Amino acid sequence: MTEHKTTEQLQAEAEKLWSELQGKNLTPKDRSSIPPQEMPSRDPIKRAHEMGEVALGYTETQARVEAERCLRCGAAPCKKGCPVGVPIPEFIAHVQKGDYKGAVDTIKQTNLLPAICGRVCPQEKQCQSFCTVGKMLKSPEKAVAIGRLERFVADWERNNNQITVPTPAPDTGKKVAVVGSGPAGLTVAADTRRAGHNVTVFEAFQKAGGVTVYGIPEFRLPKEIVSKEVENLKKMGVEFKTSFLVGRTETLEQLLEREGFDAAFIGTGAGLPKFLGIEGENLIGVFSANEYLTRANLMKAYDTEHADTPLYDAKRVAVFGGGNVAMDGARMALRLGAEKVYCVYRRTRAEMPARAEEVAHAIEEGVDFHFLENPVKFIGDDKGKLTGVELLTYELGEPDESGRRKPVAIPGTEHILEIDAAIVALGNESNPLMAQTTKGLNVTKRGNIIVDENQKTSIPKVWAGGDIVLGAATVILAMGEGRRAAASINEYLAGK
Repeated sequence: MTEHKTTEQLQAEAEKLWSELQGKNLTPKDRSSIPPQEMPSRDPIKRAHEMGEVALGYTETQARVEAERCLRCGAAPCKKGCPVGVPIPEFIAHVQKGDYKGAVDTIKQTNLLPAICGRVCPQEKQCQSFCTVGKMLKSPEKAVAIGRLERFVADWERNNNQITVPTPAPDTGKKVAVVGSGPAGLTVAADTRRAGHNVTVFEAFQKAGGVTVYGIPEFRLPKEIVSKEVENLKKMGVEFKTSFLVGRTETLEQLLEREGFDAAFIGTGAGLPKFLGIEGENLIGVFSANEYLTRANLMKAYDTEHADTPLYDAKRVAVFGGGNVAMDGARMALRLGAEKVYCVYRRTRAEMPARAEEVAHAIEEGVDFHFLENPVKFIGDDKGKLTGVELLTYELGEPDESGRRKPVAIPGTEHILEIDAAIVALGNESNPLMAQTTKGLNVTKRGNIIVDENQKTSIPKVWAGGDIVLGAATVILAMGEGRRAAASINEYLAGK
């Protein structure tokens, strides 16, 4: 494990570099030789038991140094890797000049949630994977840190009270219903409201924000940032109705016919957890990651003095899965008082779908990874409480349809791991409620809504996007679908 550097140490290194860069007419080779700036973070030992945000963001000097690494390629390959087409070289050029307001305004031409995307989007698999600097150095992890720069300018805007709320076009008299307030829904709400339509967002939970509120922990995405984005939409005139479950409170058909909405967007996400389907999964102490994280994130179960949500007291917790949600669950368990947390994954670290940064943070905080293992059954006591899990050891075989080497069980390697809580983080499927209560809505076998290239569904006046279409995906992919849907809705309403 590398030494953890403090913000002060990283700032001193950046200041030295910045002074060396002043007055130089930098060539592409000079720019590519500037060392990537490490993101400051809180001390691993302390933060593992606190809910405060782990990554602290670049200092201004770090942001200026990192921005100087950008070559401002004419072809802008990084932009091609962004699902919403952020003008990346242009916004970084503003950072190079110290014009942070210009930078964030450039981003917001296509992405209204930069503070969120800069924190949770897998830039290393999207825009940064196309970065010319990373390709020149033959090292993807040395690409220009686009996401960190995006976060820096978004935080600068918020912290300096420089947020400007877009002015909607004149009122069209048309009404748009947005079902779900996750990234896709918020994007549709913003873009249709900007076009002058009256927009109402219907959210099943008591707080708006979707997965950014109930799924992603406070230590990775502070909830005040999400609240600020929702408040900005309210200032634009978007109305939010929370604790309103479309399909139960009212059906989609009733919204369109009885309430007089001219168009509707479904962005309800993928909130139905997958389970292992093994013996003992109904024991007390076995949780889906959805339930575990929702209790802590949305309902603040960790705040035992003020929250009424029960918190399951566990000292030895095992998390099953290798994605970002598994990392969130494991790191949350430490913060909820676990003395030992295991992450059990049936492949190796190289095959893990989780972001490298999240895995590294989990290791720093003390999560114990059990690679090439998978559960066979959960074990309980005579009171039905979880006491352990039987694991089987695996080895990697030939690649499967995902391109990753397939895990193959090794017979006779069963062994017991003593635990008193388990978190199953194997992904989510689509909640069937919308399909069950909406006549004529075509879905796949997995329950994902079927849409055309403009996000239109099989029902007139209804569009859909995000995880309810894609399956569990990313914030920025959901936003990309929201932008397409909003453009199609605006075109439809303009011609209605």
